[in-house]
Amino acid sequence: MLSIRLDQSVEEKLDNLSKITQRPKSFFVKEALNNYLDDMQEYYEALKRSKSEDRNLITLDELEKALGL
Repeated sequence: MLSIRLDQSVEEKLDNLSKITQRPKSFFVKEALNNYLDDMQEYYEALKRSKSEDRNLITLDELEKALGL
């Protein structure tokens, strides 16, 4: 279980969205958190790969040539 405090403006946005959609506020908080966590996992995976010694990078020119552009 997790408890958080929201800024008043965020709380108002959440209240309004909840009323408009007739969904609980927790639905939107869970959705937002899941999306954020997915994005952060992808970011850190990309960061890890970019620093890997065995990464296989090519230039934009090489990519365009390989794709026939």
